[in-house]
Formats: sequence, structure tokens, C-alpha cells
Amino acid sequence: MKSVVKTAKTVDEAVSLALSDLNSTKEDVIIEVLEEPSKGLFGIIGTKEAKVKVTLANDPINLAENFLYALFEKMNISGTLVIEKNENDLLIDVINISNSDMGILIGKRGNTLDSLQYILSLVVNKNREKYLRVLVDIQNYRAKREETLIRLANKMADKAKTYRRIIKLEPMNPYERRIIHSALQNDSGIRTFSEGEEPYRRVVIESKR
Repeated sequence: MKSVVKTAKTVDEAVSLALSDLNSTKEDVIIEVLEEPSKGLFGIIGTKEAKVKVTLANDPINLAENFLYALFEKMNISGTLVIEKNENDLLIDVINISNSDMGILIGKRGNTLDSLQYILSLVVNKNREKYLRVLVDIQNYRAKREETLIRLANKMADKAKTYRRIIKLEPMNPYERRIIHSALQNDSGIRTFSEGEEPYRRVVIESKR
């Protein structure tokens, strides 16, 4: 397990420095106080700084890497993971992957990718008190899919207004439905709502005229 040793005027300051180096939070580490700070004689002579050792014990990046690479091996898929972590999110992008393998991982309309993201979120958050949002992408697929959905939303909205009819889109997951609703929320000529039960819930676009 990765660990760092830091010194500072106080234990808290030393721990903060270590957490910054490890890009981690207190709930994911083991903290050992190696030396307590002391002011020394007259608060000047012999002053000692605090010294701590901080060790990663529940690293979400390692958890994600181990889970995904093991899964790729079982699926006979080759790809490289690029993982970034901030305070609230774990961002994972799969690169250096063939088109055929990418199609397998994404699935129809991203269903397989969404399922993979959900399962990985369960793995990463199993022993965590503070929830970490996990986002999995493959070579910028989600951004491209969002652009496609926005174009579709605008096209169907124009059709609804032109022919003054109700347009029902194909079933989508909650994330994709939110993209449609958001894209059209400022269009005063139509209204949108969702109907049906999961996983067949869909967006309906209706002309106001």
C-alpha cells in the first residue's frame, strides 16, 4: 500500500499535506502519528514539528483499476484506463480500445456502459461513508451521444411544431431523458414530459399551439 511521511507544525497540517500528495481523504487512509509537535524550551529552543505517516487503505482508484482490468481479461477485451479523482467524483475513461471491443462495452444505446458504471459504483462505494460518484466513459462516447440526442431533440421539436402533433421518442434511460428535457426547456413552442415505466420510459414532445 502506498504511504507518505510528512512533517508540519501541527498533526492536522501534516495530515493535510499527506492527503494532498495521495489525492485522498481521511476515510480512505490510515494515519499514524510518529512524533507529536513540541514547543521546546521557552517555545524556541528544541522545537519539534509533528510527523505523521499516512497510508492508503481504501483507494478507489486501485479498486476501479483492479475490477475493470479483471473484467476486461475475462471478456478478452484490451484497453487502457485513465482515471482521475476529485473530492466528489471518480472519472474513468477507457482508451486504446478497438472499435469491436468498444461496441461490446457500450452496448445498445449505452446500456452496457451504464450497467458497468452502476456495478463499479457499488464496488467503489462499498466501504465508504461519503458517496463517490463514478463516471465511466469510452473514448468520449458520452459527449458524442449527448450531441446526438440534442440534435434529435431539436429536430423532433421542429417536427412537433410544424405538424402540430405529439412526438414520442424511443425509450431512454433517465440520464438521456434529462438531456432531451434540458435541450428543449427554453423552447416556448413545445412542452416535454416522460411517460411509461422503466426500462421503457420515453420522452414525449408536444406542440403548445
